[in-house]
Amino acid sequence: MIRVLVVDDDALALELHAAYVERLPGFEVVGQAAGARAALTAIADPARPIDLVLLDMTMPDGGGLDVARRVRAMGAGVDIIAVTAVRDAATVRAAVSTGVVQYLIKPFTFAAFRERLEAYRAYAEGLDRAAGDATQSEVDALLGSLRTMAPTLPKGLSEETLQAVAERVRTASGAVSSTEVGEREGMSRVTARRYLEHLADVGRVRREPRYGGPGRPEITYAWVRA
Repeated sequence: MIRVLVVDDDALALELHAAYVERLPGFEVVGQAAGARAALTAIADPARPIDLVLLDMTMPDGGGLDVARRVRAMGAGVDIIAVTAVRDAATVRAAVSTGVVQYLIKPFTFAAFRERLEAYRAYAEGLDRAAGDATQSEVDALLGSLRTMAPTLPKGLSEETLQAVAERVRTASGAVSSTEVGEREGMSRVTARRYLEHLADVGRVRREPRYGGPGRPEITYAWVRA
């Protein structure tokens, strides 16, 4: 089992990411930390071995990059996957330089999360099998296992628009309709509905009927918090 520490200052995100991990075979959550100091304390605890850290980049008591640098200075043998809304190139470069093995940008679907962690599991299992001097092909295979393929979207959908629609639903105060999302995002109701239905199919939103007018109830979509 790959032992995972989940780090995020947002309580809902912490709960959601931990729930995601528990849904994946071969992984177990051995700790949760709501800040940088708590994360470093958990990683330094010899009584609770950790293999992988899912690390937020922005926390009130310290940045994720600072945590990653401290972890390397400690000599801790843990791997780090950044799970964050921060996407500027400077932060990504700095994360790579500290040994972050994957970088997952919020918001994301469970399918994208699963793909990253399954790629990491293949990498970790390859390291476990390796013995002695590795050949060039073995090294290439190990590093290649960390490179995930872009998730396949239904024809006509774009990842950029999907993320915008997902963020619109995630930050809404309640369930929203395809008409409301379309008006906010500058697209037709039909197009918005295609994106919302895809998010529902992959488990990121749930469908809810909205009553109040004559005829059939309107279908709305609410973000799945956990």
